Amino acid sequence: MSGHSKWATIKHKKGAADAKRGKLFAKLIKQVEVAARQGGGDLDANPTLRTMYQKARDNSVPLDTIDRAVKRGTGELEGVNYEPITYEGYGPNGVALLIDTLTDNRNRTGSEIRSLLTKNGGSLAEPGAVAWQFERKGVVKVAKSAAEDDVMMIGLDNGAEDLEDLDDVWQVTCEPTDVNPLRAALEEAGLEVLESDTTMMPTNTVPLSDVSAVKTILNLVEVLDDSDDVQDVHSNVDIDDSILEALN
Repeated sequence: MSGHSKWATIKHKKGAADAKRGKLFAKLIKQVEVAARQGGGDLDANPTLRTMYQKARDNSVPLDTIDRAVKRGTGELEGVNYEPITYEGYGPNGVALLIDTLTDNRNRTGSEIRSLLTKNGGSLAEPGAVAWQFERKGVVKVAKSAAEDDVMMIGLDNGAEDLEDLDDVWQVTCEPTDVNPLRAALEEAGLEVLESDTTMMPTNTVPLSDVSAVKTILNLVEVLDDSDDVQDVHSNVDIDDSILEALN
């Protein structure tokens, strides 16, 4: 079992840095609220909410803050009606981008995404132009205190499709419907699970080995991520190991 793209490593390291930013809490709370609005507030009956709820807890969002978000989603408390919209675009060198947003004003968000792409070497694409290059997967991150063989064996018995070494964690990939059962099995075996989520993974990648090109695409992703409405940015870029080492 092995990974095929360095994007997972980049996103993991960026996620660790994002944990220091106040914006992260707001984005996670918004995700919980929307999941509750779309599927109800029962964690057992709404697997998407259960995943978002756990993701917020993994990032130390207080329980009462999460519970209030659930209640806003179900209508028990007054809240804003956020709409999920995914924008498709291209970065430099033909790198594909999927940009997940939650917004209360699609005109504002659409205009901002287009502007950020244009100003940073990218462009907005027509719906369907990029999405076919990705597929939704579940990911579970396990602390490196666990032995690789243990993670692999438990994973294979519970729907795991891939195991990737992200330097300081093991990342296990599975179907989205298996992410919560897989996490439960790993935790039941005594392994430390750090995070679980669903994400979009590329079915093919664009390799980059030029430092300037890598810096340009990483900067574009950074400015997109900084938008309050953007929840996640998915890419099919595959960056050469030597470039990653030079940038770290």
